[in-house]
Amino acid sequence: MSVAMQGGPLILALPSKGRLKEQAEAWLADCGLPVRSVGGDRGYAARIDGLEDVEVRLVSAAEIAGALFSGEAHLGVTGEDLLRELADDLDDRILLLQALGFGRADLVVAAPKGWIDVDTMADVDEVAHLFLARTGRRLRVATKYLTQTRAFFAQHGVIDYRIVESGGATEGAPAAGAAELVADITTTGATLAANGLKVLSDGLILASQAQLAASLRATWTAPQLRSARRLLRIVEARARGRRTATLIWPAEFEETARTAIETLAGVIAAPRPFGVLVGGRDVFAAAGALSDAGVGPVTVANPTYVFEAASEVIEELARRLQL
Repeated sequence: MSVAMQGGPLILALPSKGRLKEQAEAWLADCGLPVRSVGGDRGYAARIDGLEDVEVRLVSAAEIAGALFSGEAHLGVTGEDLLRELADDLDDRILLLQALGFGRADLVVAAPKGWIDVDTMADVDEVAHLFLARTGRRLRVATKYLTQTRAFFAQHGVIDYRIVESGGATEGAPAAGAAELVADITTTGATLAANGLKVLSDGLILASQAQLAASLRATWTAPQLRSARRLLRIVEARARGRRTATLIWPAEFEETARTAIETLAGVIAAPRPFGVLVGGRDVFAAAGALSDAGVGPVTVANPTYVFEAASEVIEELARRLQL
């Protein structure tokens, strides 16, 4: 039985290497939760300052996805593409808590540039029919992402194809004669282009990024949920802090300022003593309205954290866990 199923500390799985490791640790450090490796740089355990009841395990991104599905970890940071590849019933196994804004990559369908008449999945469907009629073989699609590719092709009604599971550089499969199309991860499209491939105009299967995710298959205790709640409150508060700003005005302008802010259409503002909290995109609109009303000087500050009384995602996790 896994540690996650025995009680004990909350288990958080983080990437053990590469760019994703650096980005995940930088994100947590920015939240005021620096990760300290236990046993040196090559250790597979860590701790987070201020969260002594959380056990951090350092494993590969793919292993994190597997640990969340099996219940070996309560929380983990990994790519959404890896999570969705393990099963098509993701929502029954995993709750995505927060998109983290890094580790971005697109899972796409790409065809040879020489196929000038093939730009959409509808074109692929037509070519697949013709290919089968002419050769007696189905169009081959090379990919490491079997689950998502099958679901995407089914969604577009393409049936005359077969998947060739890729064990190496997928983008090289058409040039090597191993496949006609590929379904592969790309960040800029440069590698696909360098291999003579183009992304179909409607060939985006998934716009993936790193996610903080919770396992619904792990056995959770009330103390473990409290630990998760504390962690989530901090990272959510930091995320709100990054996307909001506080406008502050002199006390003598309080009534005038409130009236000016209330006239702003489409701007959601939370009042503060002699000030207001607004979304980062609304700062200039709010400041302009205050200036027009003769309120000043108005100062703008970016809060480090913005804690709310309740969190929808935390409550949803508690509801799904029935705790």
